[in-house]
Amino acid sequence: MTQQLGTGIGWRPEIAEAVERMPGIDWVEAVAENLCPGHLPESLLRLRERGVTVVPHGVSLGLGGADRPDESRLAALAERAEALGSPLVTEHIAFVRAGGPLTASPLLEAGHLLPVPRTRDALDVLCENIRIAQDALPVPLAVENIAALISWPGEEMTEGQFLYDLVDRTGVRLLIDVANLHTNHVNRGEDPAKALDELPVEAIAYVHVAGGFEREGVWHDSHAHPVPQQVLDILADLASRVSPPGVLLERDENFPEPEELERELRAIRGTLEKATSASATNPLNALAPLAPLAPLAPLTPLDSVGSLSALDAAGSPSGEAGTQDTTAARQRLALAQAALLSALVAGTPVPEGFDGVRLGVQARALAAKRADVVAKVAAELPEILAEGYRPAFLAYAQGHPMTGGYRHDALDFAERLLLAGRPEDAETRRRLRDWWLERSGPAPLSQRSTARLARATRRVLLRR
Repeated sequence: MTQQLGTGIGWRPEIAEAVERMPGIDWVEAVAENLCPGHLPESLLRLRERGVTVVPHGVSLGLGGADRPDESRLAALAERAEALGSPLVTEHIAFVRAGGPLTASPLLEAGHLLPVPRTRDALDVLCENIRIAQDALPVPLAVENIAALISWPGEEMTEGQFLYDLVDRTGVRLLIDVANLHTNHVNRGEDPAKALDELPVEAIAYVHVAGGFEREGVWHDSHAHPVPQQVLDILADLASRVSPPGVLLERDENFPEPEELERELRAIRGTLEKATSASATNPLNALAPLAPLAPLAPLTPLDSVGSLSALDAAGSPSGEAGTQDTTAARQRLALAQAALLSALVAGTPVPEGFDGVRLGVQARALAAKRADVVAKVAAELPEILAEGYRPAFLAYAQGHPMTGGYRHDALDFAERLLLAGRPEDAETRRRLRDWWLERSGPAPLSQRSTARLARATRRVLLRR
C-alpha cells in the first residue's frame, strides 16, 4: 500500500535552514546524487529525528536509456535509501547518456533528462530496466514523467498509454509531475486532461509541483520561478480524480525568501482541499470510486511490425521464464538515442523527422545548463574568468561534448583554454593554470595518454 506522505518541499542546501523552520512540512525530497550516506547533512538528520520522511530522488540512472542500469549507480541509490530510512526511491523516465558499446561510438553525456520515444521498443527496454532496478533496491521504486522541448517522430502511444502499459507490466509506481504535463502541453501540444484520463492515477506515489517560464512559445521547466496558475489547475484536475498520497514543491534555483515558498505551499494545500471537497460532493464520483491497482498479467509485446513473432509455440513471450529478449530493441533504441544526443551536443546532422529549430532550442538549453552546473562544481572558474567565463564555456561546449561528468568537464575546459593561450590577461591565465595544475594532479581525470598530458603541462608552464 502506498504510504501517505502529505505536503513536502524539495530539500536543497541553499534553503536547508528555512525548510527546517517551515510549518506543516511532512516530508522532503533530496537529490540522491548530492548525498553521501556516511556524511549526511546535519539538516536532513535533524529532520529525520523529528519524524520528517526523506525520499532520495535520483537523476542519473537513465532508466529510459538503451543500456541496462549501471549496478554501481543502483547500489548507491539503495545505500542512500537505507541510510535515510526512506519508504521509497524515485527516478525519471528518461535517458541521460547514449553511445558506447551498443553503437561502437563514444559515450556522450546529456547532463539533462531527455525524453524516450513512446514506442514498443522503448517500452520493452524501459520495462526490463525498471525490473532490474526494482530487484536491486530495498524499497519500492516510483518513476517520473519528464518535461520535454522536443518530440520523437513515429511515436506509437500517447504519454498516458505509455505510462499505463508501463505500470501494467512492471507494477512500478508513478511520480506525476503536473508542471511537466503543462510543459508538454505548451511544447508538444499534449492535453494534460487527456493524459490524466489515460494514466492509472491509482498508481501515483506522489506529485511534483514546480514553476517555469515561457520564451518565444517554448516553456522552460526551470524550477526557478513561481508556480503558475496553469500548473495548479492541472493539480486540481488530478486531485479531483484521486487523492494523491503526497505533493511536493520543487525549487532548484533562484531561491526566494522563505515566506514566498510558504505562500506557494499554502496555495498547493488550498488547491488540494478545494479539489477534494468538490470531488466529494460530486454524485458521479460516488458512483464509481477508484479501486486499488490490481496486479495484471504482462501485456504481450509486439514486434516492430505488429506481429506476434515474439511468441513461442506455447504462446508465451520468448526467453527464460516468460521474459522477453530485448537485445534487438536495445540496439535500435541505442542507435536512435545516440543520433539524437550527438545532434544536440556534438553538432552532427539532425536525425530525420525531428524539428531542427526545436532541436536548436534544446541544444542551447543543454549548453547553458552545462555551463551553470560546471560553475557550481568548479566555483573558482567563474571567479577567475569573471565575465569571460560564460561565453568561453559556451564556445568550448559547441565542439566538445561532455563524456565524463561535470568535474572532468571543468578540467577539460580549463586545459583547452590554456593550450590556446587564453585568457589573454597574463595574471588571469596564471591563476587558471595554478587552479588546473592543483586539481588535475599527477593523474588527471582526462583519459588522454600520459605523454599527451605531459606535453600539455609543459605548454601551460611555458606561458608564465
